[in-house]
Amino acid sequence: MRDLLLFLMTGLVAGITSGLFGIGGGVVIIPALMYFVGFDQLKAQGTSIIALLPPVGMLAFIEYQKKGNADLYAGLIICIAMLIGAKFGAQIANRTSLDIMKKALGLFFALVGAKIYLGK
Repeated sequence: MRDLLLFLMTGLVAGITSGLFGIGGGVVIIPALMYFVGFDQLKAQGTSIIALLPPVGMLAFIEYQKKGNADLYAGLIICIAMLIGAKFGAQIANRTSLDIMKKALGLFFALVGAKIYLGK
């Protein structure tokens, strides 16, 4: 149950940031699965590809899956939650000034970059 909630939250955040900033997979899903769920980077990347499968492509997923580096359950839950989150993120983005959006995107990238750089 805990993982289901984490997968849903990851998908919602990825959907919202996708709607807001046009990002989601590598910047949101992979770090979330690594830091909050405990996946290693390869499993997080493979699972992110499942969630992004329709727009990204089947071949990359197959390669990750061959090596056991993808979690189909997590990827599908994240995908469903992203559908919902993207709608809300796009609605927020369309109601927010471009100046605030630029600052929010820069701050978001700085925080994610610092987290990855510091390894915490």
